Amino acid sequence: MKKILFLTGTRADFGKIKSLISILEKQEEFEVFVFVTGMHLQEEYGYTLIEIERCNFKNIHVFENYTHETTMDLTLAKTIEGLSGYCKNINPDMIVVHGDRVETLAGAIVGSLNNILVTHIEGGEISGTVDELIRHSVSKLSHIHFTSNAEAKKRLLQMGEIPESVFEIGSPDIDIMFSDQLPQLDVVKDYYQIDFDQYAIVMFHPVTTEFKHMQKYADDFVSSLLNDNHNYVVIFPNNDLGSQFIIDAYNRIKDNSRFRIFPSLRFEYFLTLLKNSQFIIGNSSAGIREAPYYGIPIINIGTRQNNRSVHADIVNVDYTFDSIKEALSIIDTHHVQISDAEYGDGNSTQLFLESLLKNDLWQLNHQKQFRDS
Repeated sequence: MKKILFLTGTRADFGKIKSLISILEKQEEFEVFVFVTGMHLQEEYGYTLIEIERCNFKNIHVFENYTHETTMDLTLAKTIEGLSGYCKNINPDMIVVHGDRVETLAGAIVGSLNNILVTHIEGGEISGTVDELIRHSVSKLSHIHFTSNAEAKKRLLQMGEIPESVFEIGSPDIDIMFSDQLPQLDVVKDYYQIDFDQYAIVMFHPVTTEFKHMQKYADDFVSSLLNDNHNYVVIFPNNDLGSQFIIDAYNRIKDNSRFRIFPSLRFEYFLTLLKNSQFIIGNSSAGIREAPYYGIPIINIGTRQNNRSVHADIVNVDYTFDSIKEALSIIDTHHVQISDAEYGDGNSTQLFLESLLKNDLWQLNHQKQFRDS
């Protein structure tokens, strides 16, 4: 029996790997462990550990890696220490990490330096921010790659990864988007006490490389929302450097009847809200990934999603009040077509399982190789 350890540090990465954990738990060939850390344990971001516990996974380990004084580098160091100790206890055969967070990097470091196979979900993508540095670093520390599209796979091969280690399966959250697991809209509205007939989604995250400007960006963004007349469901940013500026700016709208603000939303509930929204505004990857599949209009602000693979008709604007105001004035008449399947066909989870069931994958050399093109 192979021991598979999944690492999750945010609500976003858990939404991507939840279905992968679930399908492996049903297989006799695997024993699954889930290492929970990061934003999941922070009260101000919704304490989303609760959502993981509701899944009733067999082996959940909780590790606190964050304090208010901790910078990203110290969070990385602390996560490495905690994960290393846990790995020595359970001795996993594989560590599965997702994306581009510091927790992801910690998982890749612990695995690669302890002769444990590291599997990276959604490597090979580009964003134009510090996240990209982390994502590519994780890829070089990983032995196995499950990419969301052909372009990402091509980049990994350009980076010297061997073809036998790269599997294109699509994005696992697409499986959930078109499954029968999504609740009805009235159930979601009742659960979160949202009484808007129509609404838009707000998801605005800090850009760590633009920290010096984030306070002004956040203030101008909120001013543009206050100047507008749509109703909004606002979701807190992630906990990267600069997030407090955004949270502080949201204090200006917390008592306004046009806004409902949440630290976090359950992933399936969020998808239902997104599917039925007028548009999404901010700089979240949800505007690049999920929204186009539902044909939802998108206002993308700033540089966070620069160079991200996009086949959708997105309204791109800078951070200024005037540009955001102009985008909001036209968004109700901005119609988009539902995106073609660029991130898979909704069978990512099954393709992931089939790959892990093949003996060839487990025979990949733990000693990383570089393939010259």
